[in-house]
Amino acid sequence: MSDTTQEDIILRLEDVSKVYSGIVAVKRANLELRRGAVNVLVGENGAGKSTLMKIIAGVERPTAGRILLEGEAVHFDSPADAQARGIGMIFQELNLFANMTVAENIFATREITRGVFGIDHKAQIAKANEFLKKLDAGINAETMVEDLPIGQQQLVEIAKAISLNARILIMDEPTSALSAAEVDILFKVIAELKAQGVALVYISHRLEELMRIGDYITVLRDGQITGQAMVRDIDTKWIVRSMIGSDAKDFARDGGHTIGKEAFRAEDISLPRPTGGLAVDHVSLSVRAGEILGIYGLMGAGRSEFFECIMGRHMHSTGKIFIDGVEVRERDTTRRIRRGLALIPEDRQREGLVQVLSIASNLTLASLGRFASFFHIDAGAEKRAIRDMIRDLSIKAPNPDFEVTSMSGGNQQKVVIGKALMTDPKVLLMDEPSRGIDVGAKADVFRTMRKLAGKGLAILFSTSDLEEVMALSDRIAVLSNGQLIAVFDRKDATEEAIVAASAKGHGHTRKLAS
Repeated sequence: MSDTTQEDIILRLEDVSKVYSGIVAVKRANLELRRGAVNVLVGENGAGKSTLMKIIAGVERPTAGRILLEGEAVHFDSPADAQARGIGMIFQELNLFANMTVAENIFATREITRGVFGIDHKAQIAKANEFLKKLDAGINAETMVEDLPIGQQQLVEIAKAISLNARILIMDEPTSALSAAEVDILFKVIAELKAQGVALVYISHRLEELMRIGDYITVLRDGQITGQAMVRDIDTKWIVRSMIGSDAKDFARDGGHTIGKEAFRAEDISLPRPTGGLAVDHVSLSVRAGEILGIYGLMGAGRSEFFECIMGRHMHSTGKIFIDGVEVRERDTTRRIRRGLALIPEDRQREGLVQVLSIASNLTLASLGRFASFFHIDAGAEKRAIRDMIRDLSIKAPNPDFEVTSMSGGNQQKVVIGKALMTDPKVLLMDEPSRGIDVGAKADVFRTMRKLAGKGLAILFSTSDLEEVMALSDRIAVLSNGQLIAVFDRKDATEEAIVAASAKGHGHTRKLAS
């Protein structure tokens, strides 16, 4: 890193620490951000990446240490303070108002006004559409955010950040819900910003992304910086070693478990789109006890909608489902959970957690009946079950009574998984279970999936990650544009065949997610 001049450095952190309720989230971090470069930040969940970035973006204040911007010591009391100094951030958990339009979200707190005539909505819509066009988002600025799928909401969040004209732009997991085509467009935008001299901070768990666009890399482990290098001087093995202290990616080693009889079957599941056509188009498939069925598809393929139909989220969906050969006639979600179905949703913040409750309360929320004795909860049994689940999923929870929002994104995801497992399901549906999870946490989650399959649980999981679906699945089903295109046995599946199947029915590829 010696061939860079000190003039390149726009922001420096010196011995920055952050302590929450006695827990050290960041410890004496020294970090330099360079202009016109992608400064990559990587580390396992709970390593302190998001905390460190929130300090730079004015969301959190450091407990100790100082921030130097252009060589001058600065203190940010709020995100607005940091924004005024040219620092913008795209948060990992979407920070949007669902009941407002895309344009209103992009300009929230920075509205374009016409003097005494108030907000100039026309100007906001026109400007917002410009930013969206740059991202090739296929979104109209007048659309309500709640009507957009999560991938397009992420594009709105990115457009909002670009609109700030920031000198420093922090991107926390910006691609976690994007398709490969959308990632390519984002990388073009990043290249443009870099050429304009913007200092970009990029946090991602996708190591191949970091290698592709990063210039400088900083690795965090347990709140401390454990490695810094120029990306051109390292490889992914170096990153993994710096993050978790070993080379092993260890997605999941198959224990050679036996697969039993059919545990779940879906027949002719269909779901009409509000805009016409079918979001799920007569999908039929089955899963056996102890089997992991990977459902692969790009954004807009209908994977989440298919799972929602199975869970009884859409009363107007059609088709039949069977558990252990018996038809499930119950239409509501609660009774389907009782019949042995459980869903881990893609959007953990909105659909998986109650954010004001503790880690412990979130874990047992769906399974309190297990601990009920007449009119009382057996607190001892509940505590033991919580302790066991925290251990089994390697959840970093120093105190289960802390609010669930005090944890990193990956550990929150593990709590959502734990909550589902505590209902003792026969069939587990996992929608993008590794979204926003780092390489170490992924290995934990995937090992857990293999362990559960080994105990006879039938697992359906959806993903747009090819490596994941190949590593984990006993069989692979490919969805495209709401249709089941093909089902492969793992031993016969090739990456080429899966990608070719997922492209069928996609036509123009872009507008499907809308």
